[in-house]
Amino acid sequence: MPGPDAALKITLKRDDQDVQEALQHHSRTNIMSCLQCKSCSNGCPFFNAMDLGPNRIVRLLQLGRFEEALTSTTIWICVGCDTCASNCPMSIDIPAVMDVLRQYALDSDRAIPMPEVLDLHQEILGSIQRYGRTHKLEIMLRYKVRKKAWLEDWDLGLKMLSKRKLHLLPAKVRNLTEIKDLFSKSRAVSWPRGHNHE
Repeated sequence: MPGPDAALKITLKRDDQDVQEALQHHSRTNIMSCLQCKSCSNGCPFFNAMDLGPNRIVRLLQLGRFEEALTSTTIWICVGCDTCASNCPMSIDIPAVMDVLRQYALDSDRAIPMPEVLDLHQEILGSIQRYGRTHKLEIMLRYKVRKKAWLEDWDLGLKMLSKRKLHLLPAKVRNLTEIKDLFSKSRAVSWPRGHNHE
């Protein structure tokens, strides 16, 4: 008769183990230490907008069900606020896991379940690359043009401008070359053979 620890052991196929190890390497966190206490999901301010809570994403990854995790809207809705990580008794860096999953989905040319979120991410990164920080007015204008939602939220934008929450001109960092160097050094996440898009 197997002991109590035998029921807790998860055995994955070699390919799935390789992906799991790469995920843990790139996120610098041990997903296998998750207790499924749900502290992450209970504290997440965006939980109600997600199809699966953060704890369920981690559980899918523990079980080697990577495709299900990659097609979840949760990885795109997560804003990386770190509430889940600060609540986690095992110090699992769930936002880092979500970042790695998003990057893998992009690198492997997967269909993105929420392309509008990806569009917004790209506009934010573009602003940081141009100015070294975010220029919120330009981000929103570019995003609305991309979505072809010309007048959507126009009233809110004017209200924010009148309260000086949005700036007409972007502020730039002093050494923009360092920021541009960071972007030029970024590269695709490397994954085990058979799991990459190449």
